Amino acid sequence: MSQPHYIIFANEKGGTGKSTTAVHTAVALAASGHRVGALDLDSRQRTMTRYLENRAATIERLGADLPQARFEVLEDLSEAALEAALDRLAADCDVIVVDTPGRDDPVARAAILKADTLVTPMNDSFVDLDLIGQVDPDSFKITKPSFYADLIWSSRTQRAKATGKGVDWVVLRNRLQHIDSHNLRRVGAALDELARRVGFRVIPGLGERVIYRELFPKGLTLIDLQLLGEVGMGHITARQELREMIAGLGVPAAGVEQAKVA
Repeated sequence: MSQPHYIIFANEKGGTGKSTTAVHTAVALAASGHRVGALDLDSRQRTMTRYLENRAATIERLGADLPQARFEVLEDLSEAALEAALDRLAADCDVIVVDTPGRDDPVARAAILKADTLVTPMNDSFVDLDLIGQVDPDSFKITKPSFYADLIWSSRTQRAKATGKGVDWVVLRNRLQHIDSHNLRRVGAALDELARRVGFRVIPGLGERVIYRELFPKGLTLIDLQLLGEVGMGHITARQELREMIAGLGVPAAGVEQAKVA
């Protein structure tokens, strides 16, 4: 049996849309034919778990045939429990999406070592960029990678030595402004420079839209427009953003054995 493709969402800074993006990724991949498992490592906040529980309740209440991920929350925050949970999900899933807590955590570090695709969402600001790279206050040029970039570099090196596999590190620019600005260009230029130095890809994530907060109580996503009632252009645009983000992640198609990431 081939190993599932592990997508680990990790960012030690909160408020970046990490859990919302992880849920939408899991559901979108399920809609494309993948057997998806979702593991929530934040047993306190449980945002991913609550979202998917709400979705399960909506499916039962409406009798709707909606794509869904098999999900668990890790109650025992130990590496042994993490391995056991991943093994349970791997028995029935070809993609496993893991949402890590917004803090440094030994179990989160262990999950990062599993990543085939490591996703770091960030808001489009220098505040969030500081997590992975420091910039000169006058030129806005990168002066050095930050501690988190060093952590990921170390994790990727460990994984390569242990398994011979690489990691596709993807930085998502969430909540992108929809108009051009000096900040947008400066953050983009700094990210591009840092990407060359540290070795990650940058892709657009999900925009800042009220719709994401409205979807949570029913566990719906932008895949489920048929259940949202009146749909406007904002919904259509947001769904296209989601589709482009999923394509940008480059997850192997359902039924296709994953290749090694160089």
